[in-house]
Amino acid sequence: MGLAPAAHGANRTGRMFTGDSSGDWLYAALHRYGFASRAQSVSRDDGLTLEDCYITAAARCAPPDNKPSRGELERCRPYLAADIRLLSHVRVVLTLGRIAHDNWLKAAGWWATLEPRDRPIFAHGAVTTLPNGVALVASYHPSRQNTNTGKLTRAMWHGVFDRVRRLLATGRRTPR
Repeated sequence: MGLAPAAHGANRTGRMFTGDSSGDWLYAALHRYGFASRAQSVSRDDGLTLEDCYITAAARCAPPDNKPSRGELERCRPYLAADIRLLSHVRVVLTLGRIAHDNWLKAAGWWATLEPRDRPIFAHGAVTTLPNGVALVASYHPSRQNTNTGKLTRAMWHGVFDRVRRLLATGRRTPR
């Protein structure tokens, strides 16, 4: 789960994380770890398919300066909550960035259910198993700001996907 569609990426191409550098990082990793049929996503009709993977975002519109307001995130949250309800067999959630992380917790109901001290923290590579058995994995967002400065390296990025694959390999089933 990411932050929002990028103005010159998903807003233009019609597919989340498509047409921008963040998407280049994401789809290359999804392909490498068996979640995508191709390593590149160029448009929503390019033939790429996802396997056991769903991509969504906290906000539904490209925000000014790539910074959605609190009000915008609140207005979009019912749509994210609907996505979460429809995905009944989720075992692992990967959040890309703190805003995505916190908004997933809010939309999934954990923000209100868990005491503040018990909420999963956001830290790159942090994994929390929630009371329903879903593993929540946090990662820095693969934005140019993070990748060009070395805050997020390929090794760190691949480490998160290695972790997701290992979590899925445990065969744990999430209660409904």
